[in-house]
Amino acid sequence: MKTQSKLYFYLIISAILLVILAVVALYIGVYDFNGVSPFTVLSQFIKGDPALSLSDKYVIWEVRTSRIIMAILIGSMLAVSGTTLQGLFKNPLATGEAIGLTSGATLLAAFAIVLGGHFKEYLPEIVQFSLVGISAFIGALLAMMLVYRISTSAGKTNVVMMLLSGVAITSIGFSITGFLIYISKDEQLRDLSFWNMGSLAAATWTKNIVLAVVIVISYTVLLPKGKALNAMMLGEKDAQHLGINVERLKKQIVIITSLMIGTCVAFSGTIGFVGLIVPYILRLLFKSNYVFILPLSAVLGSILLLIADTISRSIVAPSELPIGILTSLIGGPIFIAILIKFKKSL
Repeated sequence: MKTQSKLYFYLIISAILLVILAVVALYIGVYDFNGVSPFTVLSQFIKGDPALSLSDKYVIWEVRTSRIIMAILIGSMLAVSGTTLQGLFKNPLATGEAIGLTSGATLLAAFAIVLGGHFKEYLPEIVQFSLVGISAFIGALLAMMLVYRISTSAGKTNVVMMLLSGVAITSIGFSITGFLIYISKDEQLRDLSFWNMGSLAAATWTKNIVLAVVIVISYTVLLPKGKALNAMMLGEKDAQHLGINVERLKKQIVIITSLMIGTCVAFSGTIGFVGLIVPYILRLLFKSNYVFILPLSAVLGSILLLIADTISRSIVAPSELPIGILTSLIGGPIFIAILIKFKKSL
């Protein structure tokens, strides 16, 4: 089977699995639709059945379906951002949270939550509405630029410096966020707790539309970069000899991954390790062939986060477990496994 045909085959199988899991997730929840299946209720809603009660409409569309779609979108973006960062830095440990992007996004989002009220009225209305999201993006971008500048010298990125820079940024971000939590009011404290542990409970269709726009823009740029990232594995000079505009590629990845991680943090808080787990699994199957693992990570990330979210909202029902706890529980051992496997080359 040719490479392209093989890729399409795996993508179709993965997409079918994702659809099946989405239907299963639709059925899981404490709300009872009076014996009618959730899928039937969703069909009635889409057809505009007037017999459908307001509570059934709200639960099936505004709660369950919007949350499932958000899990699919955010899981996909977190996985793709991790995969592209690992390709850029040529290292399987390079993820948004490991190099401080998530911490940078969380820190500026926390500033917007706690201190935004003091200057929000002076900003344009459209900025006021999305102040937290814009702050998260700027935080991720600044953290990425700082890590890249510290860890890169003469065109080469020192991986140990990169990870240590990420640890330092995460530490600074944690301490300042802790101070913001200390001075915050009760309502702000609830928002900050949500950010630190991650949750998809605040899913809405407006947020999903924003995420969908970001994902279309980002994937239009990133997904065709599989061959370029394969060339980067040979080294920047070899990649340039092969016709890759390395500097342009770096800038594109830095800006787009910051946009994706910042948007995800803005809407779901800190959900760690998705960008580590998904490429790790795919690399076991396809080595470091980014022509395969880049598009497949987009679907597998959705599958992983959808499963994690379904477990998080059903394992202690009617309450829910913060999703960041589950992803960290899975991702922590994988992070250690990668460290042990690559300890001689780090």
